[in-house]
Formats: sequence, C-alpha cells, structure tokens
Amino acid sequence: MIDKKHFAWLDSEVEFVLSKIRENQAVFKTDVPPAASQNLVYIPEGNTDWTASFWLGMLFLAKELTNSNEFDESINIQMESFRYRLAQKIELETHDIGFLYSLSAVADYKVNQHEESVKTAITAADLLMERYSPKANIIQAWGNLSDPNESGRMIIDCLMNLPLLYFVANQTGDSTYREAAYHHAKQTQKYIVRDNATTYHTYFFNTETGEALTGKTAQGYSDESCWARGQAWGVYGFALSYFHTGDKTFLATSKQLADYFINHLPADRVAYWDLYFNDGSDEERDSSSAAILVCGLLELAKHLPLSDPDRMTYEQVAIEVTEALKDKYTTKNHPESNGLLIEGVYDKNTNSGVNECMIWGDYYYVEALIRLKQAWNLYW
Repeated sequence: MIDKKHFAWLDSEVEFVLSKIRENQAVFKTDVPPAASQNLVYIPEGNTDWTASFWLGMLFLAKELTNSNEFDESINIQMESFRYRLAQKIELETHDIGFLYSLSAVADYKVNQHEESVKTAITAADLLMERYSPKANIIQAWGNLSDPNESGRMIIDCLMNLPLLYFVANQTGDSTYREAAYHHAKQTQKYIVRDNATTYHTYFFNTETGEALTGKTAQGYSDESCWARGQAWGVYGFALSYFHTGDKTFLATSKQLADYFINHLPADRVAYWDLYFNDGSDEERDSSSAAILVCGLLELAKHLPLSDPDRMTYEQVAIEVTEALKDKYTTKNHPESNGLLIEGVYDKNTNSGVNECMIWGDYYYVEALIRLKQAWNLYW
C-alpha cells in the first residue's frame, strides 16, 4: 500500500491544481480548452474536438478533491453542452465518443448520481457501437465508416474508449456492449502489442474479410518505434479491461507494457515523446505521456496482490514520475499559463502542439493526484 507520509508535497500540489481550475472556470464556462495550448495558454474553443471532456473531467475531480459545490455551476453548464453535442451528433464520427462521455455522463453519474446521465451514456455507447466491425472485431478509430482510406483502422488509444461500453453493459444488462469492447481489446492485444512488448500506434484490418493487414504509426517516430503516449494508453487501457472483464491476460499485457516503459525512462523519469529516444537525443519530452503512465501504473498496481513485488515497483515509479512532474514540468514558473503541465507533445510529426500544455496531460495529472491522495471511484 502507498504510504502517503513519504510525500508531504501532495497537499500543496493539490492546492496548485485546484487554484488553476478555479481561475479557469470564468474562461471556460461554455467553451473548453483546446487539445494544446499556444505559448502555454489555452485559447477557448467550442465543444467539438475529441479532447473536449478533459476540462469537465478536471471539474469533477476538483469537486471530489474539495468535497464542495463550488464547481457545480460549471459542471452543469458543461454537461448541458455534452448532451446537446450528442443530440446533434456534432463531430462524433470517432471512437473518442468513449473519452467524451466517460468524462461527462459516466463521471456525472458516479459523482452526482444523476440518472439522466445514464441515459446519455447509453445513447453515446449506441453511437460508438455503430463503429464496431463484427468481422474484424474492432472499433474503427476515426473518419467516415464508408471511407476506404479510413475503414478498418484501430489505434491503441481506443482502449480508453472501451470503459463507456463496459459501463453501459453493467447498467443495461446487455452483454453486446461488453462483448464488442472485449473483442476489440483482444484484437489490440494480439496485433498492436508486439512480441517485445512495444506497441504500434495503429493497425489496419479488412473489414469485409476480417483479415489483419499491417501496423503503422500516426504520431510516433516510425512504424516500428514505440510512441510514448500510445504505450501509456496501453498500460492503463489493458489494466482497465482486466478490471472490467477479469481476463488475466490483460493484466499480464499491462505489466509487460509497463516494464518496457519503465526500462526506457530517462534519468529524470519523464519520457521523451517516443521511447526510441532517451537522454542525449535532444528530442522533446512528453509530460502528458508521463501523467497517463502514472495513472496506468497506479491502476495496474491496484489489481496485484500485496505480495507481488511488482506492485511496490509500479507504485514507487508512479510516485517518482509524479514528483518529477511536480518539480520540473508544471506551470508554477509560468504565471501567464492557464495550463498545468509544460513540455507536452501532441503530434511531433506535424509540429502540432510541441512543448505546450496538453489538456489530457493536465487532466491525468489531476487524476494522478487524487489517486495518491484518497480513495477514488474511477470514471473509466
């Protein structure tokens, strides 16, 4: 078990993130932060991107951290926006419906017990199920389902979209949602995870025949490298699929991916944007991958016996990475910034969001802190 006495910094770090969230409520009342900042400042935008729910997720975490009602008005306004987006199907041709509605509808139900949000989650899950290919046993990542250039693409990120389906299966008793999520996770395990415990970002299938075709990258250094954020999604996502299904092979896969990631961490414990790189490479870090990794390691450790030495290792590394983020990668020395973590990378290949705050990195940093501070009923 984690001994909180060994990191007295936790309360002050929680106050730091809460102060930023409080300040941002006025700016992001009806709008949301974009995926990446510009010069460390998030410019408000409408609720249209796949990243729109991370701000709302932070509001729910803040409500739980403070056990107060001070974030309720912002939460209610944002929830209305997500219900409207779903009703109008605004930019929802994506598997990231899972990200969007786990951190809105599911979180609202778990934190506020609003039954209306269960209905919202079911509607979102039904839309996500339209992207499931029963022949390939995958959920198509993004794009028009009839577009041959996009049809049959799965990506490792989608492991984090599956909890929406698991949640709705539990709420409705309809196993169809769970089966689709499980099959997708098994295909991810079989094809995206390589024999050396690295991961492809994306893999293509023929949705007419179900044939597995080839693995590629979209945001990693190369098709055969190991994109850090994808590897972090894998650590966390497979641990979650184990939690929701009881399939112990998912737990084993999460451990394999975690061990590879840990063995390729640089000296200060915050990963470069692709694990191909390490100290001396002059490449950029990705603090957002580090924050995801922390949450993944803590979720993974939670499911291991107390007698398993790996449990202590994963918890210790999670604390070390969090301390590194706290010491060197927050915006404390950048008062002009409305973000939390600096030195994030969205897409190095297109030079998009490089050395900036990433809104998912900020969210997972707050999630990491609440996991370290108190018992938490995860939204995933």
